[in-house]
Amino acid sequence: MTLEQVHYQYVGAFVDALANAGVRDVCYAPGSRSTPLAVMLAEHPDIRLWMHLDERSASFFALGMAKASRRAVGVLCSSGTAAANFYPAVIESNYARVPLLIMTADRPPELQHVGAPQTIDQNRLYGEHVRWFANVALSESTPEMLRYVGAMAARAMSVAQGSPAGPVHLNFPFREPLMPSRPDSFNSTADLVFTGVTARREPDGQIIDQVIQAITGRRRGLIVCGPQDDPALGPAVAELGKTLGYPVLADPLSHVRTGPHHDALIIDSYDAFLKDASISALLEPEVIIRFGAMPTAKSFLLYAQRHGETRSILVDGDGGWNDPALHANLVVHADPVRFCERLADGLSSAGFQPLPGWSADWIQIDQSTRGTMTGIVDGFSEMFEGRVFQELARVLPEDSTLYAGNSMPVRDMDTFFPGGPERIRFLSNRGANGIDGVVSSALGASTVAGGPTVLVIGDLSFYHDMNGLLAAKLHDLNATIVLVNNDGGGIFSFLPQAERPEHFEALFGTPHGLDFQPAATLYGLEYQVASTWDGFKTAVSASIGQPGVQVIEIPAPDRTTNVNLHRQIWTAMSRELETLDLACRASA
Repeated sequence: MTLEQVHYQYVGAFVDALANAGVRDVCYAPGSRSTPLAVMLAEHPDIRLWMHLDERSASFFALGMAKASRRAVGVLCSSGTAAANFYPAVIESNYARVPLLIMTADRPPELQHVGAPQTIDQNRLYGEHVRWFANVALSESTPEMLRYVGAMAARAMSVAQGSPAGPVHLNFPFREPLMPSRPDSFNSTADLVFTGVTARREPDGQIIDQVIQAITGRRRGLIVCGPQDDPALGPAVAELGKTLGYPVLADPLSHVRTGPHHDALIIDSYDAFLKDASISALLEPEVIIRFGAMPTAKSFLLYAQRHGETRSILVDGDGGWNDPALHANLVVHADPVRFCERLADGLSSAGFQPLPGWSADWIQIDQSTRGTMTGIVDGFSEMFEGRVFQELARVLPEDSTLYAGNSMPVRDMDTFFPGGPERIRFLSNRGANGIDGVVSSALGASTVAGGPTVLVIGDLSFYHDMNGLLAAKLHDLNATIVLVNNDGGGIFSFLPQAERPEHFEALFGTPHGLDFQPAATLYGLEYQVASTWDGFKTAVSASIGQPGVQVIEIPAPDRTTNVNLHRQIWTAMSRELETLDLACRASA
């Protein structure tokens, strides 16, 4: 049997096992050394190969697909620095707990460390950022090796989609000739069935009793939901909130802020009102139950630090330790949905009685803050960055996906997008919080989102991933990109660096003066500038109803004005909060 035929049999067994384990999509950046994998993946009837010309774009596109679909997506490249371009997406996948199967081609052992072209040391290339790494054996067609390579595929998928999910790296050395060829006598590997079983841990009775004991006597409590990807958490945590009488502080990335489960206990404007020092001091909790990663809002972190003696319970269903502030007194490794259900049942049996005035204060403050912010923002004539999300909340249809870039967009989404009963899915790359690959991630998510996909992104993030726009043309994608252009790094204007004007613009503001319309033309995208809010709403509504990718630029005011507009909102909010008749204020 020729080596080309061996590649066909061996790599074919691997690809068959991938498909059997549930892989349906693989993103591929072209190269020679990866030929055996690329060809066998392309020929498999159950797997779609998504071509990308840029490795970094390919990996972030796969990340977006995996994030939106909640299943592992493959990424394949050739050897050498091509594999290094996957690194940022691997890091994001690791910290965001998104399942990715990274496949890199490599030179065989005899070409290592002898100056062969496109050859680097790919052994454990991504270090501790992957859940599992393996150097796959060279192609062989013996029954034992076909079982081996099939088992490698099944194990890789099981680990990638395990608890916690994350990236797995398989490195494939291939000898030439590379082009696989079907043998005259072909032994099918269809009977080589492999499965990987993973499940989150069921909360046991002892843990539930321990939590009930921690809550007993503590009726001023909070449930805090940070970024996580399980859509079933919303209804479960809403029911737990009702049982406890605890307000539910819902980051949009928690998938709790919006949906049919929404009620007044779902608090959505806490990022704003916790900035008020007097309100933050008055709302002193006795216990906090937190799900998911730390919320986006820094105001919550400062609030939690202010009340550092509060009993804090962290529920992490993936066996991790999402506690960067080191506040947790108890960490529960159990499925969050089942934890909510079991805890609610246990509290009901124990006769737990909520404290009505506590939750009523939070609801009154939340509704007052949301009303004040909405009125103030609607009165701004400027193209205020925060208003983008307030307007999107009015025009996005149910089952839309809203992808937010890092830095200012994700923070403005947290502050200005209100909760409600509509099903809206919120996504963002909040694992490592980088600005790279955001365009690619959002376009990848659009392929599996179901409803319309809208990306809100800043100009620096857009510039950083313009290569990702090619995917829209290659794969006939549908999405709306809202480009908030303030000519630089807007978030730095909120930080202490802004107090040093002699260095600020050069080192942090970084104005670029770019016109992005030619980039849209280059990739065949529609582009328009919305300079009024009526024009913006019309443009977004038209875009989500038509095929293709449209870019809608918001010419935001200068960065100093943006800071001042935010501060006007906080000042008006604080004035209004001073007038509220609160139970906690009366008892203080």
